[in-house]
Amino acid sequence: MSGHSKWHNIRLRKGKQDAQRSNLFTKLAREIIVAAREGGGNPDANMRLRLAVQKARENSMPQDNIKRAIQRGTGEIEGAQYEETTYEGYGPGGVAVMVSCLTDNRNRTVADLRTVFTRNGGSLGESGCVAWMFDAKGMITIQKDAVDEDTLMLTTLEVGAEDIQIEGDTYEVTSSPDDLPGLRQALTDAGIQFVSAEITMVPKSTIRIEGKEANKILRMMDQLEELDDVQQVNANFDIPEEILEAAASQ
Repeated sequence: MSGHSKWHNIRLRKGKQDAQRSNLFTKLAREIIVAAREGGGNPDANMRLRLAVQKARENSMPQDNIKRAIQRGTGEIEGAQYEETTYEGYGPGGVAVMVSCLTDNRNRTVADLRTVFTRNGGSLGESGCVAWMFDAKGMITIQKDAVDEDTLMLTTLEVGAEDIQIEGDTYEVTSSPDDLPGLRQALTDAGIQFVSAEITMVPKSTIRIEGKEANKILRMMDQLEELDDVQQVNANFDIPEEILEAAASQ
């Protein structure tokens, strides 16, 4: 999973999300709203809401914003109604791309996505065209200087970790989506800090992309992630680290 996963980790390290905090808060609020609408406003009884609130807090989202988002989800406060949609397509070099969205206007979302795909030499596809190339996984990213590998294995393998991989200066712990909350709690109880913890789509295999096509797919990823309706973008590219580093620092 070294392709898009490595890109995600580099972006986290470079702090690019901080520069887009307003956009990030919009995405976090939408996830909280939908989670509360589907499973109720009590995080202790709603795993999805618990994960959404934890992620919001980790990204310094104000508590008042979190509370209002929960109230919108439960109907205590009026607001837009968001629905979950997933779009699939191909980027430059035949890279498979999955885009998870929360939107109150599907027509707008499709038009925005199609514009970004087309502008960068890609195309939207039919539902199911690339989904078979990915598995839903829980993924926790941890800086290597936060814990040694043996301690990390002892802490996580008994509570649902399926695999631990080293990507540069980070560990990536993967699990089934259902085991993610337990893994988070085990790390917290052990005093092990993590960079991110989320459910994501992990590619089963990757495509090596270099040169101009690599820059085009990374530009497309950036443009997709900047759309308010887009919650998460996953792709099966494998791009040399020096190209990833250069692109993430721009």
